[in-house]
Amino acid sequence: MQAAEGGLRARHKAQRRGRILEATRELLRESPESVISTERIAARAEVSPATVYNLIGPRDKIWEALAADFMDELESRLGAEGAGDAREVVRSTVQLFVGDPVVSRRMVREWEDSGLVLRRGPLTHLRRALADARARGLLRADVDTDALAAVVSTACLGALHQWVAAMTDDDQFLVRTLLALDVALAAAAADPHRDRLLAPLRTQDPA
Repeated sequence: MQAAEGGLRARHKAQRRGRILEATRELLRESPESVISTERIAARAEVSPATVYNLIGPRDKIWEALAADFMDELESRLGAEGAGDAREVVRSTVQLFVGDPVVSRRMVREWEDSGLVLRRGPLTHLRRALADARARGLLRADVDTDALAAVVSTACLGALHQWVAAMTDDDQFLVRTLLALDVALAAAAADPHRDRLLAPLRTQDPA
């Protein structure tokens, strides 16, 4: 009985937290540069300000909570798609950002640890995909795929911040992240697959 009650409380808590985050996203979409106060979030989510504080924390924590929710969604997408191909990992990550640009841009700008935003789902899946490519003989056996994934992730993070700053558009964001991946793959390619992995570099426009 106690376990059932505990499970019910946990579900209600998760539901309230979900309403709070969705209310925050709605407020951002309506007024992208507005100050998002605890009181405004609480009113939109139909909870008390104390509930926002208890479930999320101080206002500065809202960006961290949005990022965590973002990572959960990305993890779900990558898991559903298998994420066995490194290009699909990169493509899915970019699509999630550009799918909700107002919230994504504000989250990255405001969250002080936004450099970690690609570290969980994308980097983990990218490591697996590159390790699988090495196991299948596409990449050289001596390649450190974890280090290769870290280099690609760093380049993608730079492309993300350029997009957040409106220095590039959605298409350029995707092109630059895929270019970073293709350069890494070409550099690490096993000899029998070198021409195939070099092929995307002959057609991509890095502008």
